[in-house]
Amino acid sequence: MSRSLFLFLFAATGAAQAQQPVLMPKQPIEKPATKPQTAKPVTVAAAPPLTLAQAIQLGLENNFNIRLSRTDEEISANNVTRGNAGQLPVVRGNLTRNFNRNNVRQESSSRPEPSVASNAQSNLLNANVAATWTIFDGFGMFIAYDRLKALNQTQRQLTRATLEETVAAITDGYYAVVRESGKIKSIEEALKIGQARIDLTQARVEVGVSAKVEVLTARVDYNADQSLLIQQQELLTTAKINLNNLLGRTPRTDFSPVDSIVVARDLDQAAITQAIELNNPRLQAARTNTEVATYDRKLVRASRFPEVGLTSGYGLNRNVNGAAFFGNQLVTNTGRTYGLNYGVVASVPIFDGFNRTRMEQNARVVEERSQLQLGQTQLQIGADAEQSFARYQNRLQLLELEESNILLARENVAIALERYRLGLLTPIALREAQRTQLNAEVRLLDIRFQAKQAETVLRRLSGGMVQGQ
Repeated sequence: MSRSLFLFLFAATGAAQAQQPVLMPKQPIEKPATKPQTAKPVTVAAAPPLTLAQAIQLGLENNFNIRLSRTDEEISANNVTRGNAGQLPVVRGNLTRNFNRNNVRQESSSRPEPSVASNAQSNLLNANVAATWTIFDGFGMFIAYDRLKALNQTQRQLTRATLEETVAAITDGYYAVVRESGKIKSIEEALKIGQARIDLTQARVEVGVSAKVEVLTARVDYNADQSLLIQQQELLTTAKINLNNLLGRTPRTDFSPVDSIVVARDLDQAAITQAIELNNPRLQAARTNTEVATYDRKLVRASRFPEVGLTSGYGLNRNVNGAAFFGNQLVTNTGRTYGLNYGVVASVPIFDGFNRTRMEQNARVVEERSQLQLGQTQLQIGADAEQSFARYQNRLQLLELEESNILLARENVAIALERYRLGLLTPIALREAQRTQLNAEVRLLDIRFQAKQAETVLRRLSGGMVQGQ
C-alpha cells in the first residue's frame, strides 16, 4: 500500500513538472556593430572669422548698389558748373576747305570761237572763331545753376540713403547668420542629451530593468533631432549666401561670425523722432525735390523775358578760282577776306501758341505734387518709426521673459536627466523636457534677433547707421 502511494505521488509530480513552461536562459541583447544614429553629427566646419565691422567695411567697398549710387552722385556733381547753367561764353572754331575741278565753256558774240577750259581747279578756305555770350535771359541762368546744385544735393541724399539701407541690410544679414549658428549649437546640445538618454537606456536594458523598445524610441528621437540639424545647416548656408551677396563677394565664401547679438535697451522715442526730422536722407531728398520743382517753374517764367547776348568773332575767307577767263585767256583769280566782327543779339518771345503758359501750369502742378510726395514720405517714415519702436519695446519685454525662462528650462533638463538616470522619470517626460529646452533656446534666439532688427530699423530711419558704425 505504501509502495503504491509512493508511485502515485511520483507520477503526479512528474506530470506537474511537465506542464510548467521551460524557462530559457537569458540572452544578452546584442549591440549594433555600428551606430550611425548615435555618432557625433558633422555640423559646421571651421571657417575664417568675420566681425560685423569687417562685414560693413566689405559692403561699403564692394556692394553694387552703393557703387552704382556713387557713380550717379559723381555724374551729378560734375553737372554743377556755371557753363552747364549757361552763364559762360561759348566759343567755337570753324574751318571749311573745299577743292573743285570744273569744265568751263564760255561763248561771246565778240569772239567766233568759244573759250573752253577743261579740268580747271579752284579751292575755297573759310576759317573763323565765333563767340556768343548770353548776358540776360530773365535770370534763367542763375536759376538753372541753383537747380543743378539742388539736384546734386538730392543725389547725395539718395546715396546716403543707399548707404544707410545697405548697412542695415548687412547688419540684419550678419545677425541672421549668428542666429542660425546659435540654433545649430542648441540642436547639438539636444543631441548630447539624446545620446545620454540612449546610453542610459541601453545600460538599463542590459541589466534587465528596461525593454528594448525604449532604446529604439530613444534612437528614433535622436534621429529626428539629427534631421532637424541637417535642415538647420541648410538655413545657415542660405543666410551666409545672402550676406555674401550683400558684401559683393562669391556666394560660396565661408566664414564664421564672431560678434553676438547685443540689443541696446536705452533707445528714446523722442530723440529718435527728432533725429528722423533732421537726418533721415529720404526725407531730406524729398524736401530738396520740392526745391527742384520750384526752380523748374521759375525757369519757365524766366523764358518769357527777352534774351540778350553778345557775339564776336574773327574770320578768314580765301577763294582761289582757276576757271576764270579774261578775254580769251584763262586766268586765276584769288580773293581773300579776313577781320574781326562783333555785335549784339536780342530775341523777344512774342507768341508761341500758348506753350509757355501750358508749361508754367504743368510746372505748378509738379511743384504741388512734390509737396504731396514730401507729406507722404513724412507720414510713411513716421508710421515706420512708430511700428518699429512698438516692436522694439515688445521684443525687449519678451527678451527679458525668455532670458529668465531659458535658465529654468536648462535646470529642468538637468534635473530630468538625473532623475532618468536614477529610474525616477519616464522616457516621455525626459523627451518633453528636452524639447522644451530646445524650443526655449530657439525662441530666445528669434526674439533677440527680432529686437535687434527693430533697433536697426530705428537707427536707419534716424540716419545713424553709417555714423554708428
